[in-house]
Amino acid sequence: MAKVFVSTFPFCRTSKTALKVLESSGHKVEINPLGRKLKPTEVSEFARNFDALIAGTEDLTDLVTESKSLKLISRVGVGLDSVPLDLCREKGISVAYTPDAVSPAVSELAVCLIVDGMRKVSFADREIRSGQWTRPYGERIGGSTIGILGFGRIGKRVASHLLGYLPKEILVCDLIDQKDSIIKFREVSTNIRKMNETLGKNWISTTIQQVDLETLLKTSDAITIHVPLTNETKNLLNFENLSHMKRNAVLINTARGGIVNENDLYKVLKENLISSAGMDVFEEEPYNGPLRDLENVILTEHMGSCSNDCREDMEREAAENVVGFFSGGRWEKVV
Repeated sequence: MAKVFVSTFPFCRTSKTALKVLESSGHKVEINPLGRKLKPTEVSEFARNFDALIAGTEDLTDLVTESKSLKLISRVGVGLDSVPLDLCREKGISVAYTPDAVSPAVSELAVCLIVDGMRKVSFADREIRSGQWTRPYGERIGGSTIGILGFGRIGKRVASHLLGYLPKEILVCDLIDQKDSIIKFREVSTNIRKMNETLGKNWISTTIQQVDLETLLKTSDAITIHVPLTNETKNLLNFENLSHMKRNAVLINTARGGIVNENDLYKVLKENLISSAGMDVFEEEPYNGPLRDLENVILTEHMGSCSNDCREDMEREAAENVVGFFSGGRWEKVV
């Protein structure tokens, strides 16, 4: 059986299901002993002599370069920016992931941060703790225009959650033509309007359309990011693009650090060029940068996937990918 190293943190914090899946199949498992996100050199040091790696968002370039025994990388999650896919292909290392399990938790946190940013919830909490009481005004999702950058699994879930808030408009920006998906969402929006009209009020359907990035930036009251980190999306939201946003706008990133240029975001927030931001992901984690000094930003700990049920599903699926790979069974391969 295979020797499996688990580099992701946390792992099996509230459920031992994934560990049981591996051990019941005879695999020998060792878990990240440091209790934090590993640095690239640490991943290589711990895992270079193992057959399989269950990974989080750690940079795996050093490991893939140096390992002579690694056969499989099984990602707990969906993003693959930390995995050197070309190098894996050259060395015959297979790569698996868990693309569906993460979506419910991340989409809910994105909506949570939209509400928090627009209604200034965390800001009010900090005010009370410092002895202040200004009762800050905010904006509602209902009647607003919400932009979704990236309309894949998570982006579509965010849209489905938002429909219940009755925004005036949902704008979708995606490289792929999303016409068919948008038609379905329009039908759902119409059904929500009809259902609400049974309450005796005049309701409107949310308008949903696909737009380019410039329109998304200039028109949206809140923008939530759901694209992968690639060469094309690295620093996509820089000072120039961020400056196109409305002054009352809120920016949410639960996707990947590096898509938003953090130094440029600091400038636009410091100068109040946008209202606020909610950041769950950062270029370097744990985050220790200047955004911590600002009142108009909500910072969370890359916890989009950290609901008990979704985390258990992700870890279990990652473990099942390992078992399936080494037994010739079912697993999801990234090509």
